[in-house]
Amino acid sequence: MHIHTDSNNLKVVTYLITQSTDNSSWHFPVMILGSLILFNLIIRIVIGKKEFKNKVNTIIVLALLVVVIGMLFGKYGAQFGLKWWIYYPIPMIITVLLPPIVLKLNLRKTLLYLILSFLSAPLIHVLFSFFLGWSEYMPFWDIPFLGDL
Repeated sequence: MHIHTDSNNLKVVTYLITQSTDNSSWHFPVMILGSLILFNLIIRIVIGKKEFKNKVNTIIVLALLVVVIGMLFGKYGAQFGLKWWIYYPIPMIITVLLPPIVLKLNLRKTLLYLILSFLSAPLIHVLFSFFLGWSEYMPFWDIPFLGDL
């Protein structure tokens, strides 16, 4: 079976994804999904394949709390009038403290988790900004869009 990909179709899809700035409300759920994938990858790297499989239900709940609830709280906290020192640090504290405590990580695994988790937000921002032109993940950090180069 041969699948033919038309470069014009790819250009149209790329244009629709990157240039449809009239309604960017759908960016946030996609960013949450990307963050969920990266969070699970980080946890898988930190605790290993066997332990990840053994704790998959706990990790799913943890991912929902840390990523989904954390991102929603951060995004909508400001819009609902919370002070920045509430809506910004609370998700960060949950991200830093909850996984090592819930997963009972030793010091080495905790340090690895912290390093990877601190690198994850800039990585997500760079990927979404550079490849899709979506800069709202970390709007204070300007990353050029590949399509503008």
